[in-house]
Amino acid sequence: MIKEKLNRLRTMPVWQRNIIVLWFGTFMAGVGFSEVLPFLSFYIDELGNFTKSQLNFYSGVTFAITFLVTAVVSPFWGKLADIKGRKLMLLRASFGMAIVFSLMGLSQNVWQLIGLRALQGVFAGFVSNANALIATETPKHSSGKALGILVTGTTSGSLLGPLLGGALANIFDYRNVFFVTGGLLFLVFLLSFFFVKETKQAPAKGLMQAQSFHSVYHMLKSPQLIIGLVITTMIIQASNNSINPILSLYVRQMMSGHGNVTFTAGIVAAMPGIATVIAAPIFGRVGDRVGTERMLMAGFLWAVLVFALTGFVHSIPQLMLLRFFVGISDATMLPAVNTLLAKNTPTAVTGRIFSYNQSFQSIGSVIGPMLGTTVSSMFGYSAVFFSTAILVLMNMILFYFNSKELRLERKMEKEH
Repeated sequence: MIKEKLNRLRTMPVWQRNIIVLWFGTFMAGVGFSEVLPFLSFYIDELGNFTKSQLNFYSGVTFAITFLVTAVVSPFWGKLADIKGRKLMLLRASFGMAIVFSLMGLSQNVWQLIGLRALQGVFAGFVSNANALIATETPKHSSGKALGILVTGTTSGSLLGPLLGGALANIFDYRNVFFVTGGLLFLVFLLSFFFVKETKQAPAKGLMQAQSFHSVYHMLKSPQLIIGLVITTMIIQASNNSINPILSLYVRQMMSGHGNVTFTAGIVAAMPGIATVIAAPIFGRVGDRVGTERMLMAGFLWAVLVFALTGFVHSIPQLMLLRFFVGISDATMLPAVNTLLAKNTPTAVTGRIFSYNQSFQSIGSVIGPMLGTTVSSMFGYSAVFFSTAILVLMNMILFYFNSKELRLERKMEKEH
């Protein structure tokens, strides 16, 4: 059965085979980054005798260090990807993460764990290079659909990861969860090595020119649009993560301490991922037909409405429904950003641009929880959703001005 499926995989067109393999890879990368969230603090607590304030501090540092390191090193890996190829970076990231996750299960103290979480950030880049490879290998008329499919891997992995991690921690123990994840990431390495193929390499002249941010900037047809898009990615990520620190507490408040709060919070957390998996490929195809920038604007409007309404919910079913609707907005916005980046970036610097995008995404992963924690402590849980709606509205206005050239191009196409 497995041999038959592998043979079928080999006979597929290269770009379709790449999508299938890299979907699984991005899913596992998303799982790896998020599955430790339900028990990370408990694991840290096992590594020493800490006070409550020390435990909170070490938990925060251990969580944030991965994203901070990723934000710093991603441009370097992106530059190397443009020179050496994206497949090599996929292999580097998957093999490195497999080793690091396995070593996390052997941690003897909190500083070893923090160091390994930092090293996890160093080996990040699987998702950005997967996006860059798909963007360059896929026919332009199918790029929106392809990137829409790919984003479901990352999103569903990130949002379903906590559920999977919690389940594995209950079945095994905390350490074994890291070993299992390391094994799955090694499988990603093997699949990428044998089945992912890169046929398009950046031209040598472009590589010679693109040795600095300044030269990359001048190679872009519309640098204002690209900068606006990476900022958009940061704000989308911040918006998605603003609820994370207080979600369980918000659910517990609604349930008045009755029932299985942890399980219910897990279901609520998973709703956006479920919606994104269902809707992203559909909206990717629609974006290819009606215009990707229009899909992105529609996503902004929908997200503002949904986040604002979530501030008024009074029951768990209402919260679940609106969190599902958040996933629909993600399904319009995330693939649209990646598609616009792909269509407006020269092949010679695609890896670099997607690595900048990942850096800003990591920054958003740090800013979002900080925003949610600060706003909820000052104004209450509901205020987090109102502040997030305002943040998305600002993002929409910013994108509207930065995408002026796209609208002019579309107008000229219609006239001709």
